[in-house]
Amino acid sequence: MSSRKITVFYAALIAVASLAVGMVLASRLDLSPQSSAQTVAPPAVNSAPLSGPVDATTFRTIAKNATPFVVNIRTRAKRKAQDMSDFFGGDDPFHQFFGTPQNPRGRPRDQVVEAAGTGFVISAKDGLIITNNHVVEGATDIFVAFGETQVDTEEYKAKLVGRDQLSDSALIQLIDRPAKPLVEARFGDSSQMQPGDWVMAIGNPFGLAHTVTVGVISATKRPFAVAEQRSQDVLQTDAAINPGNSGGPLLNIRGEVIGINTAILANSRSEGNIGIGFAIPANLVLDLLPQLRAGKVIRGKIGVSVQDVPRESVSDLGLKQRMGALVATVGKDGPAAKAGIEPGDVITEVNGKPVTSRDELIRIITATKPGTTVPVKVLRDKKERTLSVTVEELDLDAESGAAAGEEGGAQESGGGFGLTLGNLTPSMTRSLRLPPGTTGAVIMDVEQGSAAESSGLAQGDVLMKVNGASVNSAAEASRLLQKVPPGGRAMILVWKSRQGQQLFLTLKKD
Repeated sequence: MSSRKITVFYAALIAVASLAVGMVLASRLDLSPQSSAQTVAPPAVNSAPLSGPVDATTFRTIAKNATPFVVNIRTRAKRKAQDMSDFFGGDDPFHQFFGTPQNPRGRPRDQVVEAAGTGFVISAKDGLIITNNHVVEGATDIFVAFGETQVDTEEYKAKLVGRDQLSDSALIQLIDRPAKPLVEARFGDSSQMQPGDWVMAIGNPFGLAHTVTVGVISATKRPFAVAEQRSQDVLQTDAAINPGNSGGPLLNIRGEVIGINTAILANSRSEGNIGIGFAIPANLVLDLLPQLRAGKVIRGKIGVSVQDVPRESVSDLGLKQRMGALVATVGKDGPAAKAGIEPGDVITEVNGKPVTSRDELIRIITATKPGTTVPVKVLRDKKERTLSVTVEELDLDAESGAAAGEEGGAQESGGGFGLTLGNLTPSMTRSLRLPPGTTGAVIMDVEQGSAAESSGLAQGDVLMKVNGASVNSAAEASRLLQKVPPGGRAMILVWKSRQGQQLFLTLKKD
């Protein structure tokens, strides 16, 4: 997890709390080696029940055996100043935003941004390493170190093979490698994990190589926002995970990988661990491994936005119980529209599989091969009908681009604090290298001499909370700030884009 990019994730955690953590949208990398089309057999998974005593040497043994296959990852990426011009205007937004130096012609120079994360070896023969997508997203250079101490820091170059936003997973391959044989990770069955099971995390938090932490599984199947209208079930743990841990293994009591550490949740007083971390289940990533090795993960879509059926609408919609996915919108000329699906329909079954919820429908559709025609049962006007829908390929870049165009919208006043606010779009999130899942209102302009300027707020910073309330849009932030009386103070949580960290401030209203 990048120390510049990953700290606190404030967003609505679906069906759990008013906080969510998501993952970055796919970048436009083209670094896949020609050999990436080769197939790779997923590692064996030990599905034997977890059992046996825990004694004084249990965790010491796990750490000793697992540390050799855990690697530290350092990346370099170039960021162009003009990338932000569409959002902030002006000839040189990054000079104001990131302090970008100027060349003699007055054009901003590219910024070289370094980030850090963790990974683990899954194939000694091929030098293959699993990490998070957000660790290597946009990277022009990837370096891997096997050193267990700060002294042993020899690095080896690696290249990207394949990556996937929706599982926040990536596969990289060593170009150079150490003389000593590589050690491969062993895998356990992540579906067996239950709340209370012991787990260990090993990673590179804050650059402290091969740090070991121990905890338990706090919850399973936590809905985890990964993109607009999309979520992924993850494991929750209280094993300490911090910036730099991303991509590292979460191990069971046998020392087998059962998860890939990906994100943390924290409060306004801490940018580090408070006992709530999330890991992508290992089974999910292993299922995707052949596609990652091929360089691309292909998923389906039908072109609808859906929501869970409201409790109070079950009988009104003709349902006997609360199930299905209620269609909110239907994309023009998309598969659903062509099949005759309409807003207000309740999708109850796809290809013979019952749809229990919005998330279940999304899982079924994304797992369906594009080009496949499937029967879809819908309930309309309390009558069931079956429609044939031909699934199309999901293009997240195009989807997020459309969302950005819709979400950019009008700018909002900062409620007397000298701020101009705008909605935070997926494109801005990528360009600003914000932590995965960050929601809020982006600062478009700061009035000279205002309280905001005196407090160090700058163009490109993101307002995440106002007086303890999470911010999800510019309009919402403006309303919260306007509630503060003249002369009063607002307590705000801000993501400082230049520093890559959160900042808690109190601002006095002019």
